[in-house]
Amino acid sequence: MSPDTTADPGQGQSQQPGPLNYIIGFTLVGIAWGLTTPFIRRAAKDHNPQPHPLLESDAVRASWLKSKLYGAFFGVIDLLKNPRYAVPLLLNLTGSVWFFLLIGKAELSLTVPIVNSLAFLFTVLGDWLVDGKVIDKGTMLGMLLSLTGIALCVHSKN
Repeated sequence: MSPDTTADPGQGQSQQPGPLNYIIGFTLVGIAWGLTTPFIRRAAKDHNPQPHPLLESDAVRASWLKSKLYGAFFGVIDLLKNPRYAVPLLLNLTGSVWFFLLIGKAELSLTVPIVNSLAFLFTVLGDWLVDGKVIDKGTMLGMLLSLTGIALCVHSKN
């Protein structure tokens, strides 16, 4: 029996997503990385953990290594139990998964600068939202130059 010659010759090859998919993907990663960072920082800064009885035990206090290890462990656990820290962290880490999915399809030399520039822009926006920081002229210029750089990278690849 001969193979079917009417089958699509491109069948079996993965299709490249359209430009709109990349724009959405880059923007979502930029938001996930940039916008969440000020929220994570604020939650960590405001965090006031309760003392743990284990840290006060003689066995832990007698050992510098045990006190540091247990202290770090309980510090991380306390932060992760705080939804003001855990939810933005989860969104931020989700952005990392999206990023690795993107670099599997998109061109690396475009993906990295675009996503990092967008993360910078959304971090500035997040600082304004979380702390009410005023965006000064230098930062505004940096944001404009970042957007210009993205446009130049995309234009030069076309």
